Amino acid sequence: MAFSDGAIARYDQGGKGHSPAPNSPIAMGFISGLSRAMTGPRYTKLAQSLPANVPFVGPEVQERDMGKPFRARLGANESVFGPSPKAIEAMTQAAHDIWKYADSTNFALKNALAEQIGGTPDNIVLGCGIDGLLGELVRLLIEPGDAVVTSDGAYPTFNYHVVGFGGALHKVPFKNDHEDFDALLDKAAEVDAKLIYLANPDNPMGSWHTGDVIKAALDRIPDGALLCLDEAYIEFAPEGTAPGIALDDPRVIRFRTFSKAYGMAGARVGYGFGHVDLIKNFDKIRNHFGMNRAAQDGALAALQDQDWLAHVQSEVARSKNRIAAIAQANGLSALPSATNFVTIDCGSDGAFAVAMVKALGELGVFVRMPFQAPQNRCIRISAGTDADLDVLEEALPKALAKVRGA
Repeated sequence: MAFSDGAIARYDQGGKGHSPAPNSPIAMGFISGLSRAMTGPRYTKLAQSLPANVPFVGPEVQERDMGKPFRARLGANESVFGPSPKAIEAMTQAAHDIWKYADSTNFALKNALAEQIGGTPDNIVLGCGIDGLLGELVRLLIEPGDAVVTSDGAYPTFNYHVVGFGGALHKVPFKNDHEDFDALLDKAAEVDAKLIYLANPDNPMGSWHTGDVIKAALDRIPDGALLCLDEAYIEFAPEGTAPGIALDDPRVIRFRTFSKAYGMAGARVGYGFGHVDLIKNFDKIRNHFGMNRAAQDGALAALQDQDWLAHVQSEVARSKNRIAAIAQANGLSALPSATNFVTIDCGSDGAFAVAMVKALGELGVFVRMPFQAPQNRCIRISAGTDADLDVLEEALPKALAKVRGA
């Protein structure tokens, strides 16, 4: 790019009106800086190698493409039953102070969580949902080339973070529609993994391991590896699913959320708990003002309203039973679920399931599906209200007829 003498003369050194000579080192450095600025940012080689994508296409995107809203939003595993009315009131009140930065230490919420899980505030880290915390965990532990082990077909946002920091993903297949914990540990030892990801209960299949199985396998975690235990759906799981692991066990970090059972997906509140030394290290890299005051106050109120949590758990269980009955009435089978969704085996292959998701969407029902074979023979339906499931009951046989006819 060429610059005129006049352009150089307009460069004001120090704001004092002393313009450098056109061919002086200062002027040439100025021109070089402008040239770099005009050509755009200099991306890292890693960033240049990655595709620009979003792990999930939201229902809003699909609604814009269709030009109409869904009649039943049953694909995002949100809680259609909503947050506690006390949480809504707390968030409404907090909106008056939304102009203030929130408490970066999350003092009140951390203390309340510590009381619930039987630890101390120093055992807990708060973040923007489990998604945000997964990103911070990976940033804390993974450098380019470091080995990370997960299940093939498990939560893709975790993979997104690992690849984004240059980690080397090693995947093992599901076994009988469950994440294969034994295979994960074997692979971790084989590749000297720094991080092992296990969701319990699992998304997208809804399957789970008992807490005793997980606890018994902890001694197999290789030296220098950390088990990342994602318990986003733990409030819906059978008694005994949560393992009795000491909070100061340095081999494990556990993540939970207010997005599912507490009905606050949009507020973005997640928390992790583990050994004090590990949790303390998050302060080096976490987004200290990642949650606003309304999210903090709403989560605290939700946590203190266990009656509402019990109500949601009851509604989800009732809804899952009806989803399973609707599936059975149409010749499909529902897999056992420890989450707030039901995974439906369509009895065919991935192409059939893709067509079912599309056909249901055209009929106004938003659902999702697993992406990895053989789990991709299924579709996944979140718990819904009676009105939502009335729509599903009407749409499912029509979608099946269309896909089978095609």
